[in-house]
Amino acid sequence: MQFGRYYEEFEVDAVYRHWPGKTVTEYDDHLFCLLTMNHHPLHLDAHYAETASQFTRNVVVGNYVYSLLLGMSVPDVSGKAIANLEVESLRHVAPTFHGDTIYGETTVLDKRESSSKPDRGVVAVETRGYNQDGILVCVFRRKVMVPKKAYAEATAADGVDLERPSFPTPR
Repeated sequence: MQFGRYYEEFEVDAVYRHWPGKTVTEYDDHLFCLLTMNHHPLHLDAHYAETASQFTRNVVVGNYVYSLLLGMSVPDVSGKAIANLEVESLRHVAPTFHGDTIYGETTVLDKRESSSKPDRGVVAVETRGYNQDGILVCVFRRKVMVPKKAYAEATAADGVDLERPSFPTPR
């Protein structure tokens, strides 16, 4: 299985569908909220959400949805990344609820060679997240610095294989 892409492997307008999806549980949402110290009752308090919000139930915290989609995109987009350079935009378009399943896809928007280092380039992508009903829930754009194949070949000659992570020798 390929993990990430080299600069030359990205094509503008290519679409990568990330699989599998992830069904969001109440536990996932609450744990993420507590780990990040987001104690807003819309995410944690069912009674509050039912009586004081337009949704009448808990809404999954948006940064968890974003984090899921970012993670889903790694094998297709940034698995070989040298650096994640920026998140240009992030929009939460519709709410996600406990029990929803999130699916993601990424489109390559642009790519350019690095002006300072010839062994790499910058790829701009847009990732969209949908729930099980096909409703767009989250969209973000980011830029990733990725190596060229020549860099991988040079590092392989030095004993570093970018194609496969190190694996310990069984004893």
